[in-house]
Amino acid sequence: LTTGPDTRREVDELAGRIMNALLAPVSVDGRELTVRGSIGIVEGPAGERSPAEVLRSADITMYRAKSAGGNRFELADPEADARVITRHGLTTALPAALERGEFFIEYQPLVHLGDGSVRGAEALVRWLHPQHGVLGPDRFIPLAEHTGLIVPLGRWVLEQSVRQARVWRERYGESGAAGPLRINVNLSPCQLTHPGLVQDTVEILERTGVAPDALCLEVTESALIGADDDLLKPLRRLAEMGVDIALDDFGTGYSNLANLRRLPVSVLKLDRSFTQSMQQFPADPVDLKIVEGIVALAHSLDLAVTVEGVETGAQAEQLRILGCDTAQGWYYARPGPPDRLHELALVDATG
Repeated sequence: LTTGPDTRREVDELAGRIMNALLAPVSVDGRELTVRGSIGIVEGPAGERSPAEVLRSADITMYRAKSAGGNRFELADPEADARVITRHGLTTALPAALERGEFFIEYQPLVHLGDGSVRGAEALVRWLHPQHGVLGPDRFIPLAEHTGLIVPLGRWVLEQSVRQARVWRERYGESGAAGPLRINVNLSPCQLTHPGLVQDTVEILERTGVAPDALCLEVTESALIGADDDLLKPLRRLAEMGVDIALDDFGTGYSNLANLRRLPVSVLKLDRSFTQSMQQFPADPVDLKIVEGIVALAHSLDLAVTVEGVETGAQAEQLRILGCDTAQGWYYARPGPPDRLHELALVDATG
């Protein structure tokens, strides 16, 4: 706590002197040690904020300096403080949110590019937060992974999604020309290492009476790069049961052909970056060749190809010509409640 520095330069000089003082070697029991420090700086008129608020801001800023590599100082940023406080609040609220039923699932249809039929849907979890409203998975899934809550949350999403798939099959699948609807559920890398993954999946399928081939588990390409046999073992067991495994965001990682052959996947989901490049007219011929090559490779390995992020009819037609099997995106429908998908399926079935 100090008074006197009136300019940013003076503040920086003071922090620099403190850092240099910390760098001086210290002798302990005949051993020379070097101490490094991280400093968080909060400026402001006396009395503008309470001591507790000042200390909290300084602490947040100090940890920001540490996360940037340490041995440095950072100046407090109110917006960064607010993000950290919000993140901490969301992390703290996560366990109770699951107990209170604040999570819900929206579904985005998977459409067959050949005949336009609805073949299934991807389950996308949302959090209806009492203060912040509806939060997308990017706001809370990383927090759930960090705290370990991703395992019970993922189990809940899987069971709710499989139950919904059973409803769709009962109401539509048996009479639909395209066959039963399938549900796609995302798996976090943390769930892959959880020892109960296979047992949880088997129990949910048995409890709901849904066949394994109605379920597709999506795993990101980055999560499986360099995966050893121990990590792949549960996925292989699920695949042997009849559960489809999809390699999500394909094309964003560094998978090679040898790696692709050893993975127990049956579906490649091309990253939306491939479809975004097709928004221009005419489409970049190099991009088209890349997609065409990926599709040919996938089909030669008996893998289906799904494309994300389709927003226009022109994109859908181009992807159909290139041989992609199914697609999803706002061109067909935004993620929505389960009844919305049922309506789309009925329209498809009745023409």
